[in-house]
Amino acid sequence: MDTLTDPAQPSATPFFATGKRSRDLAAELGLSEAELLAAHDGPEVVRLALEAEALVNALPALGEIMVLTRNDVAVHEKVGRFGGIRFGKEAGLVINPPLDLRLFPKAWASAFAVEIPGEGEPRRSIQIFDRAGHAALKIHLRPASDVAAFEALRARFAVAERGPLVVTPYPADPVAEAIDEEAFRRDFAAMADVHEFVPLLRRHKLGRRGALALMGEAHARPLGAKAATQLLEAASAGALPIMCFVGSRGCIQIHSGPVERIRAMGPWINVLDPGFDLHLREDLVAEAFAVRKPTRWGALTSVELYDAAGSLAVQFFGVRDEKGPEDERWRALVAGLEHVHRT
Repeated sequence: MDTLTDPAQPSATPFFATGKRSRDLAAELGLSEAELLAAHDGPEVVRLALEAEALVNALPALGEIMVLTRNDVAVHEKVGRFGGIRFGKEAGLVINPPLDLRLFPKAWASAFAVEIPGEGEPRRSIQIFDRAGHAALKIHLRPASDVAAFEALRARFAVAERGPLVVTPYPADPVAEAIDEEAFRRDFAAMADVHEFVPLLRRHKLGRRGALALMGEAHARPLGAKAATQLLEAASAGALPIMCFVGSRGCIQIHSGPVERIRAMGPWINVLDPGFDLHLREDLVAEAFAVRKPTRWGALTSVELYDAAGSLAVQFFGVRDEKGPEDERWRALVAGLEHVHRT
């Protein structure tokens, strides 16, 4: 199938020649982005065998690339090279500054090598999708990338015969069971390290947003609608390095460092810096919070942005030594953000 309108009829216009982003075009057609790529009949899209660890370990050969991780609210783009790769039972790590990724291969369901023709060099990428057909992460080649390594990777992992792509939408979150609120607050207060928070949520069968509701405003204060813009502009003006986390179901991508060029464009607030771009739809942020979690080094402050479904879309921290207190300038910056008092 290579049609953009009727699956029974061939189309003379391939998806990449419509002038639309594949994600937007897929949505218009009632498809997932992975289904749009899988339906293309041509050499521009090659289905890859999803051997997650082997595939990731082949990526350093590409040299300099740009990694893109996104959700409905934000797009995080970081230039670097794959390296420092480690895999455990549940997750993988890529820590090769400036790249800093947390990979969740259990959520990956399909992968493609894409080579789209253009006026100059073709646009080449490796694209990995979750079971619902949503992008987990994309690796885009750059002018300095090794094209021969891309071609070798594509040939090595190419699936000779491919059937139709089956996608499975994620079910709605189950209704929460009765929560022992006092036990949660007691365990939360006893935290010694911020990395204990996710296991704590699992033990108490809580989501992040649900946990905020139990913390009280001493630990989770609602912020105004422009919290992200205020934060980024203040960090830029004060030359204060920050951490910015954006996640999909299959990857969390992290920027650590300064942010300098902050630009508003319609509903988007953008960071447009060498090696790092952030594009954030502030109008799709349903709630924002300043969150303080206890650690042995004192409270650790984050700013968390949630979408309309209550899912965490973006998280900001101050850059700090992992075994030390947070920067007082970061704490003061967050304290200065507009708060919303709710009744």
